[in-house]
Amino acid sequence: MKKVLVGIVVASMMFAGSAFAAGEFRQNTGCGLGTAALGKAAFADTLIGNLVVTFLNGISGNQTFGITTGTSECKAPSKVADNGILKEFVVANMDNLAKDIAMGQGESLTTLAELMGIAKDSRTAVYAKLQSNFSNIFTSENVDAAHVVDNIITVIM
Repeated sequence: MKKVLVGIVVASMMFAGSAFAAGEFRQNTGCGLGTAALGKAAFADTLIGNLVVTFLNGISGNQTFGITTGTSECKAPSKVADNGILKEFVVANMDNLAKDIAMGQGESLTTLAELMGIAKDSRTAVYAKLQSNFSNIFTSENVDAAHVVDNIITVIM
């Protein structure tokens, strides 16, 4: 089985050369070693090519690193919130944040939006969404900060 897969990969590499529109291809295969190595190959936009690239992306296990750093043909997310800082903020401001989310405005809510990289012109809509989902964010009196952060991200996304 390994010889067959290696044969497919080697044979596939012989067809490398022409570029193609990566948009639809990436939706199928993702990013990683396979995309970086074979993504521009002429065969890559075929079923076999998609399977080979996906296989290489999967066995290399580097997609998480690529997504985080923007390498291996991956695009780093434009909005990256540091969960550590976010959780520290929520721990230190849990009561004020709950009040501000309930009101749909306030200083701690503004700080939260800044930490999360939410654009200023989108904040009013985000605040309203958080306000209408208050019970989904603060699920109990004893909810911890990590769950609050996860719930906020779930509501916003």
